[in-house]
Amino acid sequence: MRVEKPWGHELIFTPKTLPYTGKILHINAGKRLSLQIHDKKQETQFLINGACNLIIDNSRRELETIEMKKGKGYTIMIGQRHRLQAVSDCDVFEVSTPEIGTTFRLEDDYKRTDETDEARSKERKNLLNT
Repeated sequence: MRVEKPWGHELIFTPKTLPYTGKILHINAGKRLSLQIHDKKQETQFLINGACNLIIDNSRRELETIEMKKGKGYTIMIGQRHRLQAVSDCDVFEVSTPEIGTTFRLEDDYKRTDETDEARSKERKNLLNT
């Protein structure tokens, strides 16, 4: 399922019924995802192509910018602040626990509010009806 986002799009390729979620994030050059935390979701991201920075809490709970390397996985724990920022058009493979709970958007370039289970379901239901 393709989900359009203001920064690019997601391709979700796993059925909703599985105990994990797999997707590819396509992020347009110069765009970034919200600075966010998840209350129930843990994820690992892997750069497929392009150039992308991961901005993430370090062990001192300070945000640091990491230039993602191809061939390396980056794990984001529940409650850890993070954001992706595309240096060029890029594709990031993401595998995570199921998409449940709330994504708290601490900063968002597109003025979006937090993403709840209800909002996520509504967005995807609308996609299936078009």
